[in-house]
Amino acid sequence: MKTIIITGANSGLGYECAKNILLAGAEYYVVMACRNPKKAEEAKMTLIDETKNKNISVLELELSSFLSIKSFITKLKNAQLPPIFGLVCNAGISGNHRGVTAEGYELIFGTNHLGHFLLTNLLLPSIEDGGRIAIVSSDMHNPPGGLIYPGAKTLASPDNQIANPNNQIGSIYPQSKLCNIYFTYELSKRLSQMDRHITVNAFNPGLLIETNFIGGSKERFTEDFLARFADRIGSLPVSSKALADMITEPYYGKVSGKYNDRGNEVPSSKLSYNIENAVELWETSVSLTGLQSEDTLSGLLL
Repeated sequence: MKTIIITGANSGLGYECAKNILLAGAEYYVVMACRNPKKAEEAKMTLIDETKNKNISVLELELSSFLSIKSFITKLKNAQLPPIFGLVCNAGISGNHRGVTAEGYELIFGTNHLGHFLLTNLLLPSIEDGGRIAIVSSDMHNPPGGLIYPGAKTLASPDNQIANPNNQIGSIYPQSKLCNIYFTYELSKRLSQMDRHITVNAFNPGLLIETNFIGGSKERFTEDFLARFADRIGSLPVSSKALADMITEPYYGKVSGKYNDRGNEVPSSKLSYNIENAVELWETSVSLTGLQSEDTLSGLLL
């Protein structure tokens, strides 16, 4: 049996991804890593009813708190579950949120990037050879107005001005999604250099207007908006199946460092291939999270 960890699995894309993995076969054991254990337990029972698969459990995880992430790792090790095969970094918050993380970093960047950066690195020693990591990004990493990457220290600052959507270097949410792709490419490269057989790929689900990620209902979108951004609008059934396939399908055991758009490998933005930015983000993230070499795979931080 193989353990698959899915962050934010109690609703939306994460929930449907969990369902597809549970339906894929009894060899998978899903861990719902969620910040609200009560809601996650309710979702777990519904998933069991829908899939008739009881290979699922809940562990509390708040990505905006390094302490919570480390506590999650400890509880996971003590749970004596099957070997860890997959990690789906799905949870995230939209640009509507404001505030700081438990450590005082800007909330959206801290949750969408730093939290998953630390979680993934702490899990790497436990992921078995041949394992897979899928990191949910967004085509908003390449918004219509474009982005200029300002550096991780600026993004992490609690008083940065990037949250203003009219700012010339873009709002904080698209920046956090760009960071997801930088992290994907850099981690894939470093694992390959170490000859570690763990694949890492980024995923764009499209704008899922039938979920509560942004808040409200799909009726709030005008016909003009739906027409102008038709190519960016995703389908929850299609996207969730494509995301689950990145964990269950044999093909994705041989592919790493790619950007998957709802089931199709496509180029990400030109900016996302900037190697210097990816290295700067990695090194700064190591510093901001306090990650040590002994916490993750030996040699990964060099």
